[in-house]
Amino acid sequence: MSDLDCGQKRIFLIDSDEAFGDVLQGVLGDGYVISQHPSADATVAQLASQEPSVILLNVDLPEQPTANGIHSTLLHLTSEQTLDIPVIVYGTDKRRQKAMQAFQAGAFDFLEQPLDIQALKFALDRAWRRVSLVQELADAHRVLCSGPVEGLLGNGKAMEQVNEIIRKVSGVFTSVLITGESGTGKGVAAQAIQRLSQRSKKPFVAFSACSFPDSLVEDELFGHEKGAFTGAFQSRRGRFEEANGGTIFLDEIGDLSIPVQTKLLRVLQERTVERLGSNISHPIDVRLICATSRNLEQMVKQGTFREDLYFRISVVRIQMPALRERGEDIPLLAEYFLRKFAKAHKKNAHGFTPGFLSALTRHNWPGNIRELQNVVERSLVLADGQAHLGVRDLPPELRTFVVPEQEVSTNSFHEAVQGFKRELVRSALRMHSGNKLKAARELGISRCYLHRLLNQFEMNGAEAAAAFDEFEAELPETGFGPEEITVGPKVAWGKAV
Repeated sequence: MSDLDCGQKRIFLIDSDEAFGDVLQGVLGDGYVISQHPSADATVAQLASQEPSVILLNVDLPEQPTANGIHSTLLHLTSEQTLDIPVIVYGTDKRRQKAMQAFQAGAFDFLEQPLDIQALKFALDRAWRRVSLVQELADAHRVLCSGPVEGLLGNGKAMEQVNEIIRKVSGVFTSVLITGESGTGKGVAAQAIQRLSQRSKKPFVAFSACSFPDSLVEDELFGHEKGAFTGAFQSRRGRFEEANGGTIFLDEIGDLSIPVQTKLLRVLQERTVERLGSNISHPIDVRLICATSRNLEQMVKQGTFREDLYFRISVVRIQMPALRERGEDIPLLAEYFLRKFAKAHKKNAHGFTPGFLSALTRHNWPGNIRELQNVVERSLVLADGQAHLGVRDLPPELRTFVVPEQEVSTNSFHEAVQGFKRELVRSALRMHSGNKLKAARELGISRCYLHRLLNQFEMNGAEAAAAFDEFEAELPETGFGPEEITVGPKVAWGKAV
């Protein structure tokens, strides 16, 4: 347990006068624990193992051979520490220049000798509050950086990578390009970056280039002055000015025409905007996030997208995975949408049958998360009021390749999901003769995740083989002997796998 955890305030006192340390301990009382060291060099070795709350440094001590005054001593003490340790220096030199040197070197405070006890206590109290605040911020940062980013549901590896990049890029001011198929959540990712950034309280302005004709895009982005064109009866700010101080999200940026791309590049380079019909530049402070479902690299080669603009907007790239690559996340997403729409439509459904979930997992999802959202809402609206949505509530195109349903009326949603996963794993193993690699591909999950499921369901090799035996018994005679039919990756049904 550290000093900060138990409430003690550890002071590293750097002073060669041993009696001074004893006197100081008696004056400050039990709230502080003083560890005295005769020199700076003797202190550095113990900083990592006994992290102090505050360092008290006597600058009248003889300098070390490698030292260069107060500046180098302070850097020597604190430059390599993970926690910012306040350094309070004291000395007999009352010249203002000495104090200024201490502050320039990074000192937290400067006191004159002989020490005024009240001034010392005040300085220590201020230093302690600073250490406590740094600790609280570090704890909050650890909580923030653990688990998925709010709004981006998913526990699979693909979403873990997306979450990690979003957390890193949200803390810096740089352009971000989010790519991925339509419906994968690019707009949600952009909002997450804004929400985690220092601009979270500032405007977030979204603009979709494909929502306006080319003749209006420039006016929407950059605004116009009164009389700039027919019908411009008054001046109007564009989206960039509306987002000043915050973030602008340009969706489907690949749909911008070359002239608009050229003006956008100039805005990004000069950090100013000129409205239509005006030559006056308006300064802007905007963080740019772009998104596209098109291949911008290919468009650059074809000459339909400016290469210099591409490099300007893609300092950091985030690739949003397609839903078919996130099979393990589908039950979680479906549950989220069910709760959302059940509340909105005042329905009492709160779960799915295994058959319903098997259909969701096996579907290819060309419309990605947006399609899944629509399927769940449609199924809920057309259901007959039962607690669990079943296969009969699915759209017709999703009712193929459904694992037989089990009765789950007495089970919770999570129990139903676990039963569905187990049955789905058994079905995939039977389908591929016990070949775990092919079963994992069939399920759209990694082989490692399949092994975790097998361990979770306690499905050992014997049970996997039994699943295969059930499959074999349902097929007609093949002419192969038992020795030619094995469960595993080497031989199955007399053919190399």
